[in-house]
Amino acid sequence: MSSTQFDGDIDSFVSYLKSNRGLSANTLKAYRADLTACLHLFELRGVTDLNEITLDDLRSWMAVESRDHARSSMARKTVAVRGFFAWAYEHGLTTTDPAATLMTPSIPSTLPAVLTESQAEQLLDVAEHAVATNQYKDDGGAAAAPGSGKAAGKTADKSADTVNRNEAPARADKRDNARVTAESQRNAAILELLYATGIRVAELVSMDIADIDFSNRTIKVTGKGNKQRVVPFGLPAQRALETWLEQGRPVLARTATDAAKSRAANALFLGARGGRIDQRIARDIVHRAAREAGVPDISPHALRHSAATHMLDGGADLREVQEMLGHSSLKTTQRYTHVSIEQLKNRYGQAFPRA
Repeated sequence: MSSTQFDGDIDSFVSYLKSNRGLSANTLKAYRADLTACLHLFELRGVTDLNEITLDDLRSWMAVESRDHARSSMARKTVAVRGFFAWAYEHGLTTTDPAATLMTPSIPSTLPAVLTESQAEQLLDVAEHAVATNQYKDDGGAAAAPGSGKAAGKTADKSADTVNRNEAPARADKRDNARVTAESQRNAAILELLYATGIRVAELVSMDIADIDFSNRTIKVTGKGNKQRVVPFGLPAQRALETWLEQGRPVLARTATDAAKSRAANALFLGARGGRIDQRIARDIVHRAAREAGVPDISPHALRHSAATHMLDGGADLREVQEMLGHSSLKTTQRYTHVSIEQLKNRYGQAFPRA
């Protein structure tokens, strides 16, 4: 990221947002990058003072940026720039607000991609079957102890060497089997929880064990802007979570280094090396599970869309779904009603003779 002479102002603005708006770390990072790129362009054009930037300059910046970025990205960039100049004006850094009338690009309304209920059930069934298939059970056997003492002599020594050489690969195989089983248990729990609750992938990976209340079958979720909400989950998710916590998690926790172990001591989900799982791995788990189940390729967010749509199809109230998903605006939740209507129209067209 290029630095500019305005970095100090950008830092102050981002700190202001963090303290007063409660924006997520990812949003703050994106805003910082957007502002740095914008002001760097003006710096290349010879601008040395924020007061020199005009509305026409900002429109010119938008024209340059829109060549390489989608409208959704441009909308975010515009919000960041408009917020920055409003803040600069309010705090006396500029005498005017050149971005006050800067228009946000309109974003085409697209319906979110969702799985059908049968496809979602197939996805979860395949994940559950993977746990059963990979289930590792200790056979309880132990290699016979080699002879010992003087009477055993050299024959016993050779026998011990042979046993030790044979035991090493066997122990490694057991560890590998245990790890594979643990990961399949984790993956099943992740899929069940994402679909049962409709939470975001960032919310999933930040969850701690203490956030689960098994007695009430609810989870405490920390969403955008550090807003917390309580979301219920069903019996299949409970079973998957209990299996993961009782059987799978201890296996992966043993692989962690001391540093990773201390950082992930409370984490609900762990990666293969025992640290807290990250978003990239969680996304890969969903994509891979979709391929293995033979359903359309989806992301964790599409699984969230699916959960919302199926809840509405099942008769859930729009406000209840809004609360469950953590939407600040009901308008965002209403998109899912359009998905339900589109699916109804498709079924109507297929089933009704006079459609």
